Amino acid sequence: MDSFAAIRARAALRKGGEEILSRLLGTLPSNAQLAALGDDRILSQMSARIFSAGFVWSVIEAKWPSFEEAFLDFQPKALLFQPDEFWHDLAADKRIVRNPQKIRSVRDNAAFVDKVSQEYGGFGRFLANWPADDQIGLTAYLAKHGSRLGGNSGQYFLRFIGWDAFIISRDMAAALRDAGLDIAEQPTSKGDLAKIQKQVNEWADETGLSRTHISRVLAMSTGINHAPEELAAYMGE
Repeated sequence: MDSFAAIRARAALRKGGEEILSRLLGTLPSNAQLAALGDDRILSQMSARIFSAGFVWSVIEAKWPSFEEAFLDFQPKALLFQPDEFWHDLAADKRIVRNPQKIRSVRDNAAFVDKVSQEYGGFGRFLANWPADDQIGLTAYLAKHGSRLGGNSGQYFLRFIGWDAFIISRDMAAALRDAGLDIAEQPTSKGDLAKIQKQVNEWADETGLSRTHISRVLAMSTGINHAPEELAAYMGE
């Protein structure tokens, strides 16, 4: 395997220097902040990632205040109290993207979030206590027990909610293959995911970087060289 130092140097060169690259890595994830998040913010972000999948993200972001209104501020207990007519009417509600399957996922995930929250004293606390070196186990749990949280949706949810997550984007996978990791071009098998988790964990131990930052360095070391300003806006930094 190539050293992570070499990968980071390549990313820094592409972005215009180490100082710019460091800024683009963004803030460090905080388990304390994650544990304090309310279940409504968890469900809101979960739903945002699901509705954004396969859609133009900027459109979803612009409409999100209306989503909050339509879905009762994503309060799980309030949503679970609603009759079938409430959910049926949402399929014709112009305030949101009217996708029946994704609307149904909000109802299913409200039950999921509420159940886990009752067991662990908050869904955010459940996430904060999950070992950082086992993202693959956590995403598998989300995919099994949640609705429409498989694949990249689960990874993006964890990243956006503030868990220390890597995202196996096309560029990250390409950077791993270029570095010598024997994985498929689109790594989705359990074997490939285990290899990625192991390598990211090794680099985290070696460098002291968060897994989020390792993921970003890898993605910025190859592929289309997006301008720093574009990346900063995309990450909300």
